[in-house]
Amino acid sequence: MTTVRLTTAQALVRFLANQYSERDGQEQRLIPGVWGIFGHGNVAGLGQALLQAAVTRGADLPYYLARNEQGMVHASVAYAKMRDRLATFACTASTGPGSTNMITGAALATTNRIPVLLLPSDMFATRVAEPVLQQLEDSRGGDVTVNDAFRAVSKYFDRISRPEQLIPAALAAMRVLTDPVETGAVTLALPQDVQAEAHDWPLAFFRRRVWHVGRPVPEPSAVQRAAALIRNARKPLIVAGGGAVYSGAETVLRAFAEATGIPVADTHAGKGAVPWDHPCAVGGIGSTGAHAANELAREADVVLGIGTRYSDFTTASHTVFGNPDVTFVNLNVARLDAVKHSAEPLIADARLGVQALAGALADWEVDAEYRDHTRQLIARTREIEERCFHLGHGPLPAQTEILGTLNDILDDRAVVINAAGSMPGDLQQLWRARDPKAYHVEYAYSCMGYEVAAGVGAKMADPTREVVVLVGDGSYLMMAQEIVTMVSEGLKVVIVLVQNHGFASIGALSESLGSQRFGTKYRFRDGDSGLLDGDVLPVDLAANAASLGADVLHATSVEEFRSAMEKAKAADRTTVVHVETDLHGPNPPAHGWWDVPVSQTSALDTTQEAYETYADHKRHQRHYL
Repeated sequence: MTTVRLTTAQALVRFLANQYSERDGQEQRLIPGVWGIFGHGNVAGLGQALLQAAVTRGADLPYYLARNEQGMVHASVAYAKMRDRLATFACTASTGPGSTNMITGAALATTNRIPVLLLPSDMFATRVAEPVLQQLEDSRGGDVTVNDAFRAVSKYFDRISRPEQLIPAALAAMRVLTDPVETGAVTLALPQDVQAEAHDWPLAFFRRRVWHVGRPVPEPSAVQRAAALIRNARKPLIVAGGGAVYSGAETVLRAFAEATGIPVADTHAGKGAVPWDHPCAVGGIGSTGAHAANELAREADVVLGIGTRYSDFTTASHTVFGNPDVTFVNLNVARLDAVKHSAEPLIADARLGVQALAGALADWEVDAEYRDHTRQLIARTREIEERCFHLGHGPLPAQTEILGTLNDILDDRAVVINAAGSMPGDLQQLWRARDPKAYHVEYAYSCMGYEVAAGVGAKMADPTREVVVLVGDGSYLMMAQEIVTMVSEGLKVVIVLVQNHGFASIGALSESLGSQRFGTKYRFRDGDSGLLDGDVLPVDLAANAASLGADVLHATSVEEFRSAMEKAKAADRTTVVHVETDLHGPNPPAHGWWDVPVSQTSALDTTQEAYETYADHKRHQRHYL
């Protein structure tokens, strides 16, 4: 057996550079590069290996410098999302806090079912110098390190305590990364001494490997069972989730909807699978869903879920599907999701599953009366949207007016990124996506701080698209430092920084729950009340963005915002458009509910009143059996 002598880190770099994914005959690099921040845990291991690969051209694995370890995971997730989960980055961090900073990113990736490879540095495998800097000593066992925290948020975890363990672990990591059912964060913890330890590696380990991402074919009998339920439906509804997008089912889904007349609602991850102006598109569904989608959901007798995991925001906490006899048919590659809500499962690739259903229902469509009903609801929804877009609110504009302006001036391929705060709710109801990659809202983990870092990954995944990051001041203050990465890598991203001096979403939720927006505003502490409800803090986020290297434009009105956005679009470098909006809205009208428990007993009148409302909503909540 022919071997080559390399360190564990050098072997890993060489291995990763030769991994490819393939679907439908199209190959691409599975791991096109490595994000990292170096410290004593990885600078002499993976750091040396990446340097050596670049200098000697021994492996094609570019290195990218991030400014925050969580941020580089978010950038990798955004890249993978844009690439339909067929490519992602590896992320290396030093021991201790550098590595644990990646845990939130790992949880986000796994919750969203997006692949990312994490390489946290670990303590000495030899334990000869314990306790070392940044080591957590655990009296329960000598093999416990902080990296064990990754186990709960990873789809695969391994610790490489000897060089030869890398071979099965690396192969297992690639298997999980390329599995549409099991994918998520994959973690290989690398003790710092093992990274630098040499070993004789079989050359076959480094051969070019192509990981084929298949399309599971639907079982014919399952197709017939699902088709029979749909055929007997009078008011069917499709809920399109992320699986419809990742499988590339957009074209067949649109054709299926047109042929059958079944209206299509979408989740955050599924928005754009059917263009907003398609005659069967009824908008976002659930807690922050659109009027048409939620009205149809309340009447639906059969719900066809395509690639959705049915989060509580999709089901409005099990209240939006109101028909007592509603039946679910779930088309999903994962059995976990296919059987939810006592559904008739159709376990298959979304594209192939829709094609099979189209064939089985070739001679069937909904009644003309139902098509007319759908058109009427869509028309009413458009009226609601237009009113939100053109409020003429003052003195500060409403956030919905800013979104309306963006809808007007961005082209169909522009990518809009958001994750947390009040904007995801406004976007789900109001954003008009015609392209499945144009709507990039992370709402599985809804992680504050995702947005700016995700802008880096999305732009790297497709430099031909305009990337627009929508971020509120709350999320911006969580993690804005990847603006520096945008600048250093020469990436042109537009960041719309919406400043309202507080947490608009949680503030409104707090108020609805009787908690009076407590602790949700950026204010000085009042000397009399002792609460954070004094004057507005003198924080200049625009100046902060400029200090990180971005060009900054200011807007104080809708008209100024439109002008600033046109300038930002024409720019050739990262530009921040800073605009202040009214903290108190107004927001789009609510068409759904979200279950957030209210205190059952309270000395506050506002909380008592909120509990009565909460109890009334709870009466409509149920299991779908």
